[in-house]
Amino acid sequence: MADPNLGQTITAAWEAIVKSQPEDNIFEDYWLLFKLRQGQGLKTIDGGRDIQVPLEYATNTSVAFMSELEAMSTTRVDLFDTAQFAWKQLGGTVVQSVLEDAITQGSGGKFDLLAAKLANLKTSNEKAINESCFSDGTGTGGKEFGGLKYLVATTPTTGSPGGINRATFTFWRNQYDTATQTSAAFDNLRAKMRNVYNDCSNGVNGNHPTFGVTTQTVFEGFEGLLLSNERYTSKESGDGGFKNEVLKFKGMELAYDADCPSGSMYLLNPKFIKLCVQKGYWLKMLGPVDPANQTATITRIVTIGNLIVTNPRMLGAITSIT
Repeated sequence: MADPNLGQTITAAWEAIVKSQPEDNIFEDYWLLFKLRQGQGLKTIDGGRDIQVPLEYATNTSVAFMSELEAMSTTRVDLFDTAQFAWKQLGGTVVQSVLEDAITQGSGGKFDLLAAKLANLKTSNEKAINESCFSDGTGTGGKEFGGLKYLVATTPTTGSPGGINRATFTFWRNQYDTATQTSAAFDNLRAKMRNVYNDCSNGVNGNHPTFGVTTQTVFEGFEGLLLSNERYTSKESGDGGFKNEVLKFKGMELAYDADCPSGSMYLLNPKFIKLCVQKGYWLKMLGPVDPANQTATITRIVTIGNLIVTNPRMLGAITSIT
């Protein structure tokens, strides 16, 4: 086999036209990011020091049955509060030299090198965002998004997402269970999914998890349990480009994501977990910069946002799935 490590300059220059763009050998389909960017899952915010989430967290305890002429309670009851999430910033650059411009121009170029670099930068940013959406928020010195490991935690009685202590305030705890096999692979998975799904629902006619994300191994294990009554919904290329089928569980869409932690599954509803971004700063391309001492142009992309929850008790995690 010929040496493939020729570098991007030679690869972009003319030798033989195989296809108009470089073949993607890196990136995955980002199911979690795809679902969060649909409908209610994406929240655009116009300015603000941080992300503010108004909360109703208590009932009015003055309500009581009473006898004739009995005095009603006039104690003021605290009913509302606010969760606060910090903005996080992600960025990247593309450097294009004058030499690269020159040798890939006209008939000498088999694809637009700068356009391909920018497309790669965009997808690289999406990859980093998707990975961070599964994280515990401590990576890169705490600069990452607070992801599912933090917001929909395996220890829902500890931590303070949005500044609210889960040890003190039970309403701020997500649902959680484990699904370790008893004798056969995945023999406890469906029962645990039912339990967590129902725990995440506020009644039969209320809100329920609308989509779930897991690993390919768990997805295939669950699929194997449904051979006699499986149901599929096809995703066409115009709907995010997902060619694999999406399974259904009690009406909830279930698919896998390569970034999901091993042995894990998350049951989510975009009403209560949102990807927030500053208005105009989702993969925003900043103006090109020409360094004074280099024959090159630098293009920058920046995203300002974070992953937040508004009602953790409506979200669930299952781990230790075997």
